[in-house]
Amino acid sequence: MTITVTGATGHLGKLILAELKGHDDVRGVARRPEAVDGEARYGDYDRPESLVEAFEGTDALVFISASEFGKRGPQHRAVVEAAVAAKVGRIIYTSITRADTNPIPISPDHKATEELIQASGLPYTFLRNNWYLENYTGNLAGTLEHGVVLGSAGDGRIAGATRADFAAAAAVVASRDGHENRIYELGGDRAFTMTEFAAALTERFQTPVSYRDLPVDDYANALAGFGVPAGFAAVLAQSDGEISKGALDVVTGDLSGLIGRPTTSVEEFLAGLER
Repeated sequence: MTITVTGATGHLGKLILAELKGHDDVRGVARRPEAVDGEARYGDYDRPESLVEAFEGTDALVFISASEFGKRGPQHRAVVEAAVAAKVGRIIYTSITRADTNPIPISPDHKATEELIQASGLPYTFLRNNWYLENYTGNLAGTLEHGVVLGSAGDGRIAGATRADFAAAAAVVASRDGHENRIYELGGDRAFTMTEFAAALTERFQTPVSYRDLPVDDYANALAGFGVPAGFAAVLAQSDGEISKGALDVVTGDLSGLIGRPTTSVEEFLAGLER
């Protein structure tokens, strides 16, 4: 079986390739194939002509969603059309929790991509990933220094999991039969609030950290003040607003079922981090 992983130099792509190490025929696809650890081909979502050749001979294509908000529509269409032209055996797509109904602003791109894949006629598996725990520790030093986590998530619960857990699930689905035309709602075994996350930070680092809930517009302005582009800051803040209403409070057991072990808890995740 030949498995191809797109976005091979990204955080998730690297982890999926590492999980697949040891399988007979695994290759990455990236704009910088020389940066991939292992066999790789050149492929660029913005250059559709590069993708057909990159996907040729693929039995299972792990299609990692593009990271540039606002560009996903044409990029994802290019990937799906190339997969059809290359006669890919099946597509495993990294989507978002309840993509067909989720009100979070990034969901429509994922819903549209799922529909494109279904219309293509290719066998598929949708891995509807919840939030990465790493989303909340990108500026860990600053969080600990100021003792506060900002957001607009209120008391909404988040069934987050680590990238490594999601990568392990993708590797299982790509390397084994029986997952055709299935949809998995993937997330942690226990959902948490941001207040609970702040408490876990306090316990792990023995530094007081609290969660400060802000109105959505105020949170967007705060993110923009930290250097986040205004448009993306608005998307992040609006996403938090939907989280406060339960958009990511989705615990199904699908992730632990696929990887054959409990998902990594917030406490276990934080235990592996340093200041």
